[in-house]
Amino acid sequence: MSDLKVFRLGADGQDVELRGSTVALEVELQRRVEAGMECMLGIRFLASEYSTGPWHRGRVDSLGLDENNVPVVVEFKKGNDSGVVSQAVSYLTWLKSCRHEFEALVREKLGAEAAESIDWRTPRALCIAAGYSHHDRVAVGDLGRSWRIELVRYRIFDGGLLSLQLVEPVFGAVSPAAGRRSNAAVIPAAAAEADELSVLSDVPDCLRDLYDELDEVLTVSGEVEALAKKHYIAYRRLRNVASVVFRPGHQVILLNLRLDPDTVELEEGFTRDMRGIGHLGTGDLEVRIGRAADLEKAVPLIRRAVQAA
Repeated sequence: MSDLKVFRLGADGQDVELRGSTVALEVELQRRVEAGMECMLGIRFLASEYSTGPWHRGRVDSLGLDENNVPVVVEFKKGNDSGVVSQAVSYLTWLKSCRHEFEALVREKLGAEAAESIDWRTPRALCIAAGYSHHDRVAVGDLGRSWRIELVRYRIFDGGLLSLQLVEPVFGAVSPAAGRRSNAAVIPAAAAEADELSVLSDVPDCLRDLYDELDEVLTVSGEVEALAKKHYIAYRRLRNVASVVFRPGHQVILLNLRLDPDTVELEEGFTRDMRGIGHLGTGDLEVRIGRAADLEKAVPLIRRAVQAA
C-alpha cells in the first residue's frame, strides 16, 4: 500500500502537506486506541497489559473481541521494531492455549452470550507501529498460512489527527464464492468449510450466480476478506465492511453495509435503515439484491462502504 499523504487547505487556497510524526511514548498510542478501539477497529476492548503467565512470560498490550466474535491480541510499537511479528506469534500461541481463561475474561466484561459465541478458528493479532521492514512483511505473508496477523501503520498529525493504515492484510480464508469459482479449499479447512456449507445451504439456486457477482464486487480491491460465519458471511478490512445474509425460502440477498442510512436516499424495497432493528451480521444499511439491476444500483454504496472502512 502506498504511503499515506494528508493535506490541509491553507488560507491562500493552496493545499499544504501535513507532516506525520510518531508518539513520544508508546503508552500514549496504546491508551488512545484502547479508548476508541470499537470505533476505530471494530474490536470490543477487554484488557490492557494482560499477563500471559510464567510460561509465556509476557504482557499482551491489549486484548479484545472483534465484531465477528474472534479473539484479538493487539501489540503497539511507537517506532519500527523487527520483533513485533515474533511477539504477535508468541501471544497467539498463548491465546490458543488459554481458551478457558480468555472465555472467563469475556464473560466478565461482555457477558455470557458473548463468551459462548467466541469463534476460535482463527484468532487475530493486530500490530500497530510506525513502520515495518521488508522482512516483517515477508514473514507475515508466509505465517498467514497458519496465523492471522495484520500490520497497521500509524501516524500522528497536527490538530490531534491519528491515522491507522492497513499495510499488510493476511487472510486465512478465501471467500466462499471465490472457492466455488476456483475449486479452492477454504482455509482453515474443517471449521470454515462447515460454516460455509451452513451459510450456502440457504442460498436458492437462482441466486448463486448473483452472489458470485456480489462477492467479486466486494473483494475486487484485494483488500477485503470474506469470513464465513454460521449465519452470515462477513466482509472486512480492519473492521467489517459488509455482511451477507441468506434467508431460507427468500429469493433475495440481504446485504448489510457499514454506512450511515442518513447519508443515503432510502428506496422502498431496496434499502432500509436497520438502526435499532435486530439483524444478523453488522451494518446499519440493508440493501436487498434479487436481480442484476439491484446489484448494479448497489455498487456505488458498496464502494463507499469499502473506502470508508
